[in-house]
Amino acid sequence: MSTNKKGVLGSAILVSALLLSGCGLFGTETVKKIDPPKSTAYTKDSGLANSIQDKEATETEGTVKTELYLIDKDGYVVSQTLSLPKKAAVAKQALEHLVENGPVSEMLPNGFRAVLPADTDVSVDVKKDGMAIVNFSKEFKNYQPEDEQRILDAVTWTLTQFDSIKKVKLKMNGHELTEMPVNGTPISENLSRTSGINMDSSNVTDIMNTRPVTVYYIGGKEGAYYYVPVTRRVSNTIETNIEAAVMELAKGPSSALLDSDFMNKVKLVDKPKVENGTATLNFNEAVYGSFKEEEKVISQHLLDALVLTLTEQEGIDKVSIQVNGKAELVKEDGKKLTEPVTRPQKVNTGSF
Repeated sequence: MSTNKKGVLGSAILVSALLLSGCGLFGTETVKKIDPPKSTAYTKDSGLANSIQDKEATETEGTVKTELYLIDKDGYVVSQTLSLPKKAAVAKQALEHLVENGPVSEMLPNGFRAVLPADTDVSVDVKKDGMAIVNFSKEFKNYQPEDEQRILDAVTWTLTQFDSIKKVKLKMNGHELTEMPVNGTPISENLSRTSGINMDSSNVTDIMNTRPVTVYYIGGKEGAYYYVPVTRRVSNTIETNIEAAVMELAKGPSSALLDSDFMNKVKLVDKPKVENGTATLNFNEAVYGSFKEEEKVISQHLLDALVLTLTEQEGIDKVSIQVNGKAELVKEDGKKLTEPVTRPQKVNTGSF
């Protein structure tokens, strides 16, 4: 990370207090401090509200907040949470809002664009086994070659935000697609989040002895930051995906277009533990970053990125953080970090 950019991130408090509140956080705009709501925790996003508290957080006045995976100005596929009309066919509606010149046109955040070609019609059939079969009209093939993998990423990750959808199959005009129609990118029979997103294979010399791990870095600019998922290849010699993810976060992004609040000296001092959906991580003092060790303050950006990264992994819903065996951390807003942190209901929310 550049010195200038690191300084900006270290001083900006973008999402103070919201991570533990369960209220729409990880917004693209700097937010003012507010009193936290009574609801304090969310589990992994269902895309549909299953409780009164969830409905209060995700639905307002005939709309439902939905994550749409769009393309940012740097070419990354990134979720943006937008309020869409309440409809029964939420999966179909989400994909319709990925179509260029479609209903998303008046809602697009600054610097973002839709991923599907204009005039593309779409239908979605969700099976009981969690497979979503997507059928595109012939206009689907009218995309630019460089967007081919981005389309696969965006469609897959937009649909799998819903609990009822675990994997995706693509068709065009009723015929199953085994490869993309323009550049011939192979399509897995079961597209899922394990397929990755914004794949970064730089510095990987032995693909066969690696596995994918998705981590979150910071994109955007001051006053409009957001979190970008990036899938990197990690060595199979690393025992757990938690350890691999922490190592990749500490390495930082390979592109200068992204950033991180992790210092490269951040390490786990012992093996991470996962029990009843909670991952407990014990770090060295480097996790404090630019803050003074005696203050025990942890960067909100670091906390956000870590929670988003680890809750992408199967079986992890919460993250508990210690430093040298002690849970005495303080957030940037001065509040003690006394409870495990859950993934937010929605990611990258805010006004544009």
